[in-house]
Amino acid sequence: MATPLIDHAVPLIRAIVIHPERSGFGASESSRQAEERLEEAVGLARALDLDVRAGEVVRVRKPAPATLFGSGKVEELAALVRAAEAEAVVVDDDLSPVQQRNLEKAWDCKVIDRTGLILEIFGRRARTKEGRLQVELARLDYERSRLVRTWTHLERQRGGTGSTGGPGETQIELDRRLIADRIVKLKTELEEVRRTRGLHRKQRQKVPFPAVALVGYTNAGKSTLFNRLTGSDVVAKDLLFATLDTTQRTIRLPQGRPAIVADTVGFISDLPHELVESFRATLEEVGEADLILHVRDIASPDSDAQAKDVEAVLKQIETPPAPNGEPKTRRVLEVWNKIDRLDDEAREAVLGQAERLRAQGKAVAVSAWTGEGIEALRETIASLIDDDPETELVLDPSQGEALAWLYENGRVTGRDTDDEGRTHVVVRLHPAALGRFERQFGT
Repeated sequence: MATPLIDHAVPLIRAIVIHPERSGFGASESSRQAEERLEEAVGLARALDLDVRAGEVVRVRKPAPATLFGSGKVEELAALVRAAEAEAVVVDDDLSPVQQRNLEKAWDCKVIDRTGLILEIFGRRARTKEGRLQVELARLDYERSRLVRTWTHLERQRGGTGSTGGPGETQIELDRRLIADRIVKLKTELEEVRRTRGLHRKQRQKVPFPAVALVGYTNAGKSTLFNRLTGSDVVAKDLLFATLDTTQRTIRLPQGRPAIVADTVGFISDLPHELVESFRATLEEVGEADLILHVRDIASPDSDAQAKDVEAVLKQIETPPAPNGEPKTRRVLEVWNKIDRLDDEAREAVLGQAERLRAQGKAVAVSAWTGEGIEALRETIASLIDDDPETELVLDPSQGEALAWLYENGRVTGRDTDDEGRTHVVVRLHPAALGRFERQFGT
């Protein structure tokens, strides 16, 4: 089994964080400023319980194939590592196995790149069987090219008399086959997860309740908003990737309309492709949703850039066709969260803009922490998913159970009682739900 990049038995590991600021060829397309990217990388390191002693932005004009940084900068950073007594260096970029190995030799400490760091965090946070399977699959895919560094038992292998190659050659080939076999098995198990999820979705469609998925940049406040909407107690911390596993709850919208809300994994800039692929089963919940709530930390100076990163991931998620075979329109409502953190001037501007966009069904400003704006959000959600046809039903005074069922499974938009005591109900019901009502109550 692969040796973890971080030894979880050690409470805190001294570390420094380096963000390579690429310029010229290979520069990042993100509009995020280097200092903000460094701050995010420090947050990721602390989410892994690393004791961050220093952080630095290093400009890279021309990436060196062997070490990413130039030789002079490698020596300069080595001095920083020694001064901080660092046991690990986090490089906020993707490193090749050769670059990672050479930097470890030059700095005499463990080197973790951005993908490895995020995989470690995901490995800690995953709680369900599905989450652990997805993380392990992503981890093995990442480890395949790094056997000579991470699988420590290989250092003790010898390839015969010296004529058959370097140390551990045969063992590496064997381990690569073992990894390949394990990946095939994990993909099979995850395919079973997808099949099970598909069955669950079909069962839900028989009810059917509209589905609402929460997405957003990690630490935007999705779980806090989820708890506020549903009255749940999902873990909500001011920590990057505090929760990973998808959680679903039923909520009540205005006029009693029920809906299923799913809290999904947070996104991040340059999300490792291994994770996007591995979490495909989870992200299918987003593709199937009738409405996507894009939760944004509107108080962050980086909010616009974070929103673009989330939109980039959403584009990778397939949207299944509508029941009539037509392409399904993806409906997205932005939730501008954390307005309680804005100063008075910024707050007034944000609320004014959000109110105009809310009329168009595009954005709502809220504070999931204080509850401000939550009712307006509920009303907006109801208006966006309330596309079921209206039906008028007449119920006898003895049909109290049928009336309660309508409130439970539809949205009652009108109700009146005539002189004979009969109740006239105008209700929005999905055709499948109307069929169930007629079979159950014979109306």
